[in-house]
Amino acid sequence: MATVLTVILNWRTPAMTLQSCEAALRAMEGISGAITIVDNDSGDGSFETIRAEVMARGWDMGAVPVQVIQSGRNGGFGAGNNVGIRAGLPGGARPDYAYILNSDAFPAPDAIRALLSHLEAHPQTGFAGSFIHGTDAVPHRTAFRFPSACGELEGAARFGPISRLLKRHIVAQPIPEVTGRVDWLAGASLMMRQDVLDRIGLFDEVFFLYYEETDLCLRAARAGWPTDYVLESRVAHIGSASTGMKTWARIPGFWLDSRRHYFTKNHGHIYAAVATLAHVAGGVFWRLRLLVQRKDRGDPPHFLRDLIVHYLGRAGQGGPGAASAKVKISPEG
Repeated sequence: MATVLTVILNWRTPAMTLQSCEAALRAMEGISGAITIVDNDSGDGSFETIRAEVMARGWDMGAVPVQVIQSGRNGGFGAGNNVGIRAGLPGGARPDYAYILNSDAFPAPDAIRALLSHLEAHPQTGFAGSFIHGTDAVPHRTAFRFPSACGELEGAARFGPISRLLKRHIVAQPIPEVTGRVDWLAGASLMMRQDVLDRIGLFDEVFFLYYEETDLCLRAARAGWPTDYVLESRVAHIGSASTGMKTWARIPGFWLDSRRHYFTKNHGHIYAAVATLAHVAGGVFWRLRLLVQRKDRGDPPHFLRDLIVHYLGRAGQGGPGAASAKVKISPEG
């Protein structure tokens, strides 16, 4: 029987993390495996609170045991999940599948089994992710194409004729109506074949937040292990509960770091520069339209200027990791 290790990453949301774990326990019924909650160095008593509550509820001794571990540092979303994946099942046994679940995500009772069944039935697929919807049942857009320079231009310009011309490069895809192949999926609910992780490695910990699952899915695809969207696996997701993304007054440096690292790592410095120029060109076009049309700006204040200044400021530097590693913000996407 295949084994599944579910990893839930906590950063200062202990009550919500416990709710997510409770939903995951229901969804793990009849599945061999365990749940690991990783506290990503919250520093607010979350670790102690969660561990005490897990023991009080008897979850640590259940049919699907729950273990609570401390990361020791807030290295971001990927680094925190890596801690849980590396820990393995209780006693250190290796699982067949690693399943990452956001602390603000709540799988339906059959959601985890649907992902497991899909991967078991499709041995050529490396990763499988869920249909994500809000707690209000509104579907979330979580299926994407890999970013590209053309995609940067299209996404920034937001202009119908350009979108039609570059339709094969549009990053954000319509919500799939059937189970099938995608480039990459948001990491709120993602099951990964452990054999694939053993071959390609875990999350790149240079990414503090954002682009880490994009990079991992790209590495898997390049190694011949694509990603599938599984409509039958349904997960409710609050979204941005810890990151505060919906209320950003300014685009954070770690997002810009991650974007630059993704393009530079996977396509080279010249391509990264071209992608940034494409985004700037599209952004300028969009802002010219805003002068004559009443539309929502859609970007945080000063986004385009911050993108340019950040890229020029990073030019010639060794890498993006130093600044973002010091940022104390949620490790969840």
